[in-house]
Amino acid sequence: MKIGILEAGLIRDELADRFDPYPVMFERLLNRAGRELEYAAFSPVRGQMPASIDDCDGWLITGSRHGVYDELEWMAPLQDFIRELAEARRPLIGVCFGHQIIADAMGGEVVKSNFGWKVGLQRYRVDKYYPWMDEPCSSVAIHAWHQDQVVEKPAEAEIISSTDFCKYAGLAYGDTIWTFQPHPEYDNDFLSGLIEKRGKGVVPEPLMAAAREKLAAPTDRMAVGQIMADFFKKERA
Repeated sequence: MKIGILEAGLIRDELADRFDPYPVMFERLLNRAGRELEYAAFSPVRGQMPASIDDCDGWLITGSRHGVYDELEWMAPLQDFIRELAEARRPLIGVCFGHQIIADAMGGEVVKSNFGWKVGLQRYRVDKYYPWMDEPCSSVAIHAWHQDQVVEKPAEAEIISSTDFCKYAGLAYGDTIWTFQPHPEYDNDFLSGLIEKRGKGVVPEPLMAAAREKLAAPTDRMAVGQIMADFFKKERA
């Protein structure tokens, strides 16, 4: 099965010499799940869209430093692509910005939240199970890095994950689209790099201090990566 990874954001220059681009992070995460998947990377943020939804069997949209409300030139073609995938019932996963732009494209609303930033390890309730979730669990601990949130979900979307801070942390659109606000692709090293190189002067210091304290704590990122891989394989079957 071939997965098209749509790069919606670029690694900051101050981190690019130490860390791989987002598509490679996701390839590594999904490969560790032990599934036979192939990948093709496209970069909407650079104006490079796939020629067709048929170019790959499943799709994934990455995070981004940009907000959906920025309405940058490359976002409208990406939203059109999302709606085309939804109409054709092709498997699609969205993470962070990917979660947000899918919601926006499908009729929801995304804003810069009045709640402010959420960074570092957070625990997310699992509110609903789907067939691709082989081992049900009540919650998962994953790194977050966001200020924007989905505040109005599309009518057809069901809540599958939430926190008191983020009501729509995970959404499912039938059994073909699954989106998630936090970042399973972030390991502790990358989160540490964000704190030191990206957070200063942007994220309140008490939030970054709290995130630093949890850097050694275990995460469920690999379990979420397994669910993502199983989602694609289930859709293929």
